[in-house]
Amino acid sequence: MGQCGVISSKTVLVFLNLIFWAAAGILCYIGAYVFITYDDYDNFFEDIYTLVPAVVIIGAGTLLFLIGFVGCCATVRESRCGLATFSAVLLLVFATEVVMVVLGYLYRAKVEAEVNHSIQKVYYEYNGTNTDAPSRAIDYVQRQLHCCGIHNYSDWMNTPWFTESRKNSVPVSCCKPTITNCTGTLTRPGDLYPEGCEVLVVKKLKDIMLYVILAALTFAAIQMLGLLCSCVVLCHRGHDPTYELLVNTGMDA
Repeated sequence: MGQCGVISSKTVLVFLNLIFWAAAGILCYIGAYVFITYDDYDNFFEDIYTLVPAVVIIGAGTLLFLIGFVGCCATVRESRCGLATFSAVLLLVFATEVVMVVLGYLYRAKVEAEVNHSIQKVYYEYNGTNTDAPSRAIDYVQRQLHCCGIHNYSDWMNTPWFTESRKNSVPVSCCKPTITNCTGTLTRPGDLYPEGCEVLVVKKLKDIMLYVILAALTFAAIQMLGLLCSCVVLCHRGHDPTYELLVNTGMDA
């Protein structure tokens, strides 16, 4: 019965190591996605430490790939030293992902305050040129999130760009894509996105942090199962004479 449990644990462990390789790729992809998104929205979010969860998740993904390699070799060769190393590193990654969940939760709570603090400043710096970083950021966000202004398109009337342009219009990035020949004029408000960008930027950034938290929790649960299986194999490898004899006989054969 005990031997059957060991064989089952080894089978599950080999399968989990394959999952770890896939999980490593997914974690690195999520981390890269956070970096890319931050680059698009960095003008609305001034705290550089928001990238800490992304750095942690990429690091965890790299370690997880190494764990999958070590775990497969240790399980196939039934190496006690390899399994002990596998278990120790797996425990380290588990602790890292717990830290990642905590950081993701903390930064997710700070998103709204950060955006509220910076978005008005970014809109006031808009000058309508592609060479200006705030201008590019605003045009990108308005097109991607289908929004206009901070709370709605009327916010543009309080910006220096609106006063200086004297066109009684908002940037064309506020125009709905279904409207042809849209110039952003306020005389045709139906051509413009009705929703403001502040709420949508906050939602976008919070969703990204939620993806990080959910990914970390999911893979942490899988790693706990891998840790349990490796402990079962290790215990029998060290204390079951029958299992030891079976291993030696198999190697002699």
